[in-house]
Amino acid sequence: MAKFLAFGEIMLRLSPPGRELLLQTPRFDVWVAGAEANVATALAKLGHDVGFASRVPDNDLGRSAIATLRGHGVDTRAIQTGGDRMGLYFVTSGAGMRATEVIYDRAYSAFAEAPATAWDWDALLDGVDGFHLSGITPALGPVPAQSAIAAVRAAAARGIPISFDGNYRAKLWERWDGDPRALLTQLVEHAELLFGNHRDIALLLDRDFAGHDGEDRRRDAAEAAFAAFPKLRTIASTARHVENVDLHRVSARIDTRDGHAQTEEVVLAGIVDRIGGGDAFASGVLHALRRGGDIGDAAATGLALTALKHSLPGDASLFRQADIDAYLAGGLDVRR
Repeated sequence: MAKFLAFGEIMLRLSPPGRELLLQTPRFDVWVAGAEANVATALAKLGHDVGFASRVPDNDLGRSAIATLRGHGVDTRAIQTGGDRMGLYFVTSGAGMRATEVIYDRAYSAFAEAPATAWDWDALLDGVDGFHLSGITPALGPVPAQSAIAAVRAAAARGIPISFDGNYRAKLWERWDGDPRALLTQLVEHAELLFGNHRDIALLLDRDFAGHDGEDRRRDAAEAAFAAFPKLRTIASTARHVENVDLHRVSARIDTRDGHAQTEEVVLAGIVDRIGGGDAFASGVLHALRRGGDIGDAAATGLALTALKHSLPGDASLFRQADIDAYLAGGLDVRR
């Protein structure tokens, strides 16, 4: 198998063209989507040996999703076929002071219905030296939650470093009577790298950090998480200030037990699509760390990739190292 493995649901995203309202005209733009699939795609485009484990129906929708990932360089041998339906979600892009809106249609998908016993972790984790998943999988229901817990326990038992993205999705958790704090804690306790901010940590620890300001709040939250989770070594997060749908200010931060790295804020103007920006950030951080970079390099690379992702429609970052280098070098004139 590939050296780095991501696990989660691969879906299709359907969006009205341009910035139309849903079904304003009877057309959709369609992209292959899913948080963990986005990370796998971005890392593959950046030259990493990465695979993706998931399950899709054995029909044209599932086969198209597999073909898309394979076309981006992802090892798709761990994607199973079975079940009846493809997970979908609909994104109506915002404009000006109208926010972007998401509608999920993921219930009873092939991935959500796959039993925990469907995943042969001995085989899937053979040769793997990095494993990534997110809080979206347990949010899908009790069976996917069991699968995620089994996955991290298997990876931890083999000494494989685990990265976990909180990705809290209230709309998904509200569909069933799961306990997000209890379930997410069972995943984070095995992770070495957590993608999440003070709000994610507040959920995990049932503790409010709202009384603190800015960097102090983020450091206090990080230190509380390090105290609660002995295996946790690194926490990576972004801070976003939304002026309007087309103008955001974003910075990145990485905390370790011994210190932190904080970027300057960058202005993202003329945003094309913000969906997938967090997955791009995670990919940039993982990319830098897997290449031996320090936390300052990882924070800068993560921010660069999320900034670039805002210029691209669809969910996944499709940029290469040369694009990151050009962004970090500055200058927006035509490159001839």
